[in-house]
Amino acid sequence: MNLIFLGPPAAGKGTQAKKVVTRFDIPQISTGEIFRAAMKEGTEMGKKAKEYIDRGDLVPDEIVVGIVADRLAEDDCKKGFLLDGFPRTLPQADALAEVLDKLERKLDNVVQLDVPDDELMRRLTGRRICRDCGEEFHVVFKKPQVEGVCDKCGGKDLYQRSDDNEESGKQRLETFHGQTKPLIEYYSKENLLLPVDGVGSIDEIFVRIEAALTK
Repeated sequence: MNLIFLGPPAAGKGTQAKKVVTRFDIPQISTGEIFRAAMKEGTEMGKKAKEYIDRGDLVPDEIVVGIVADRLAEDDCKKGFLLDGFPRTLPQADALAEVLDKLERKLDNVVQLDVPDDELMRRLTGRRICRDCGEEFHVVFKKPQVEGVCDKCGGKDLYQRSDDNEESGKQRLETFHGQTKPLIEYYSKENLLLPVDGVGSIDEIFVRIEAALTK
């Protein structure tokens, strides 16, 4: 099963992606993670990306797509994959289509987590992250079992990202609506879009996603 997860910041893509890849036994491909891996391994694309990042510049689409293409060509993706955080724009979507065509693969579905902006703002401003392992929590929706302590690794430094505030949240949502939302129309025309109500508990939302993917 070859999937893309679409949705605005704080829609729960990462949380639900972890449950989906476990359920369908496919790798989750996060652009941030594969960037770090490519740079650490010193791949050709990784070295190019590092040059831009070290200068503080945005990595061009051709390099982003190249790194994604390298990852999709690995053996564990033969049984399927879930792309989380890519594509973000229409040019990236077109480039991904070309990559998949060369690999003789095709997308099966694009899951769109639909969450109203006011709910997203509540989620963004309440998110907390473990500085040691990166596990995410929320002051309302996903509290740690012991206040201030990470359930996963026991770390005691749960922090709020600098961009998880109201002003930054509004800017991030505007960026999403301006750049990424057109992808919803793009994949809808391809008959690949699966809209899923992203409001509710983590388990409730996963049940909806699983039902949409297995119907």
